[in-house]
Amino acid sequence: MKWLRLLALSVSLAAAGPALADPPGDLDARVEALRKQVGATGVSIAIVENGRTTLTRGWGVRKLGDAAKVDGATIFQTGSVGKAMTAAALAVLVDDGKIAWDDPVIRHIPWFRMYDPWVTREITVRDLLIHRSGLGLGQGDLMFVPRTNLTRRETVERVAFLKPKTSFRSAYAYDNILYAVAGQLIEEVTGKTWEVFMRERILRPGGMKHATSDSEDRFRVVNRSYPHARVSGPLRGLGPQELLNERDELGRNGAPAGGLAMSAEDMAAWLKIQLAHGALPGGGRLFSEAQALEMWKPVVTMPITPLPATLAPAMPNYQAYALGWQVQDYRGHRIIAHSGGVFGSITRTVIVPDRDVAFTIMMNSEDSGMLLGLYYMLLDHYLGANDRDWIKNWQDWYAERLEGGRSYLAQVKASTPVKVGPSLDLARYAGRYRDPWYGDVVVRSTPAGLTIDFTSTPRMVGRLKHWQYDSFLMEFDEKGIEPAYVTFALDADGSITGVRLKAANPIADFSWDYHDLDLKPVEEAK
Repeated sequence: MKWLRLLALSVSLAAAGPALADPPGDLDARVEALRKQVGATGVSIAIVENGRTTLTRGWGVRKLGDAAKVDGATIFQTGSVGKAMTAAALAVLVDDGKIAWDDPVIRHIPWFRMYDPWVTREITVRDLLIHRSGLGLGQGDLMFVPRTNLTRRETVERVAFLKPKTSFRSAYAYDNILYAVAGQLIEEVTGKTWEVFMRERILRPGGMKHATSDSEDRFRVVNRSYPHARVSGPLRGLGPQELLNERDELGRNGAPAGGLAMSAEDMAAWLKIQLAHGALPGGGRLFSEAQALEMWKPVVTMPITPLPATLAPAMPNYQAYALGWQVQDYRGHRIIAHSGGVFGSITRTVIVPDRDVAFTIMMNSEDSGMLLGLYYMLLDHYLGANDRDWIKNWQDWYAERLEGGRSYLAQVKASTPVKVGPSLDLARYAGRYRDPWYGDVVVRSTPAGLTIDFTSTPRMVGRLKHWQYDSFLMEFDEKGIEPAYVTFALDADGSITGVRLKAANPIADFSWDYHDLDLKPVEEAK
């Protein structure tokens, strides 16, 4: 295709110029000054270039109230950056001859089902990784957000009840749930859990000596970062930085989508393998060059999100998803990248193949403006581009986004709901309601009012406060859980026929997919 030829030309021309081999001379001072300005807890950066590690170090502390410093060996939760490692685990199985990218999933998980029988038959291993299944954005994430008591197999079995939003392979929509299926597929093929296979075939052979794939292993690491977030303001991201409970992590059933913890030193080892197309520094291979190229190959076109004028140069001309990686252009260069985020930690990784450089930034807080500012500042440094004051511009963007959310919530709070309803006595709303993919949600009537309990998610409990008509505002006991509107549907005789939900916060993370629930009363439980 013409655009591929033009891209290849631009890459070859760009490759003629040497990369800047060393990190910016003032990087140490800039990162620390920014960290203090923002109030971020800790930061860690890994940089590799031309086959050598040029930086693995940290700034700040591992935990608020504790003097222990972040260094190059401190492990951070990396979120969806780990999707590329799940893809690499599958690539190892392709090299072993155990699977092929275009094998139907049911060849290896005979009991697996999608909502549509035709899709069940056609969906392939490749499809699990590239967000074109027909599911909606983040659909099914409530099965492991914010935590769960579901096993991975139970979660995969419930995928059969997720109604698609588009036809199969017709559109891009980011999901996590099919990476859980990919993890289950690894177990079905090898007899080893995703956690064990990752440790034995990816992390340790790849020289990632600090990295963990299992929660209990992570909790045993002394030099680990703790999660932090701003959860006491009017919406998440506002208010003082607070230490979160590290054991209240995303459900391990979804770990193949983002359950790895790694240090800067681990990331440097991983990035060297990526730049070497699967070759290990000491000889041998983690995966073949053919699979390395396959994982970087764009498959599904992604929509491009408009940005304000101050950030316009960051908008790509093309953007696509590969196998666990996002591929796009930036200043005429091909960029292989991915972001990651779990509660209290965020990460960004980038590879610039034609400059033979790659880096990762990890933070144990949710200050996205800082992360993106550092990311583009370093990217421009290694491309020899002029400084566009990325740190300030991204910080401003993040602040404006939060302010927009705050303003919206203030308007909602100031507005007067219609003083109509509820239609029934509160006790009549009580009952057990069931969604086929999530499970049961229980509404109880107490002397203090209605309460709600998401039974598949431990301690996801709260109160229902009447809003208007037959809608209630759901407020949780735990500050970090997004509130939502709960609306009961009634038939002509006043019987409840169903319940629908919607997040109250307009910029709530897409993983709070309340809107995908279709709760129906369980009559025998009343």
